[in-house]
Amino acid sequence: MLFQDIDLPKEIQDAVQRMGFTEMTEVQEKALPPMMEGKDVIAKAPTGTGKTCAFGIPLLVGLNAESDTTQALVLAPTRELAQQITGDLRELAHFLPNVRIACVYGGQDIKKQFDQLKKGPQIIVATPGRLLDHMQRRTVQLGGVVRVVLDEADEMLDMGFYKDVRKILDSLKNKKQLGMFSATISREVMDIGWLYQRDAVEITVQPVEDSQPRITQYSILTTGRNKLADLAAIIVNGGYERVMVFCNTKYTTGMLSNQLARLNFDVDCLHGDLSQAERNKIMGRFKEGQLPVLVSTDVAARGIDVDDVDAVVNYDVPPSNEYYTHRIGRTGRAKKEGVAYILYMPDEEKRLRELVRLTRNTVQPMHFNEERQLVPGKTAETEED
Repeated sequence: MLFQDIDLPKEIQDAVQRMGFTEMTEVQEKALPPMMEGKDVIAKAPTGTGKTCAFGIPLLVGLNAESDTTQALVLAPTRELAQQITGDLRELAHFLPNVRIACVYGGQDIKKQFDQLKKGPQIIVATPGRLLDHMQRRTVQLGGVVRVVLDEADEMLDMGFYKDVRKILDSLKNKKQLGMFSATISREVMDIGWLYQRDAVEITVQPVEDSQPRITQYSILTTGRNKLADLAAIIVNGGYERVMVFCNTKYTTGMLSNQLARLNFDVDCLHGDLSQAERNKIMGRFKEGQLPVLVSTDVAARGIDVDDVDAVVNYDVPPSNEYYTHRIGRTGRAKKEGVAYILYMPDEEKRLRELVRLTRNTVQPMHFNEERQLVPGKTAETEED
């Protein structure tokens, strides 16, 4: 099903299109209708299947954007996930200038969060501990919350937030809808469902083993000085004939494409500043096997449907877990085997660990030895020592 086939406000349709989404994922197709109808939902779905849109769109559609009252609450287990959800919701609300979304989590200056909350956000995304802190300080008003979503519910409840989540839910006297999205339905998730949901619509999105991509994933610790050389070595030593390289920004995409061209790679890039005609021409060359290396941003790459990409390289650590899943899914398609690499700096290691944990992927640390061959084990910091 396509997003344009469902009845959504034009502002949301335009935002979805701007994000590069056209076809709904299975969890979106199954969860959007009951969520839009205000029903309770419990959805078991693998991470990276588009859950944020599945609950984010109904939350935005149901808002009174003219009110300063907080009407929707999203709870997430970690600050990284809370930040990611907030970013995605703000993208979905791009054409809704009156919608304010606050993100509150532990480890951030609480005074900055006071300022966000004073502005009257209609949606709050929070980790349970920090939200309880605000509730005790009376710096947050949740009396108008009617819709609640628990994302990565199993992770959150397994991490010891069960009592905190119950305290928060017990305080929401006007709650009308609870959506729970979880990779597994643990005993704790079922308990919350029994206690706080009524006639919940149950949704299951199972990975189909036959069509599951078989992707070997590697992480490579690098430095700003070595990053370009590491990328070049991956492409050359792997003997790859068709490689997609992902960057987070248009600027990096263009710069990296030029740097690779100076190293005599046959390369081109895709980003949002190109006209549709230019994009189509580059996509055509890549699909036909005439362009060995394609550097792209996430949004620009969404129109590419190629079954035999040899390797994907994450030149930048992706801004969200779903982007990582989407990127690596470009290889290992049509029951073929693929390989994916992610380059990261020392200060990105914590973010990478979180990404691997939440997407439930297996990623093998590698490094370049003195002969510039990839071998198992971590690098840059040990090499620099």
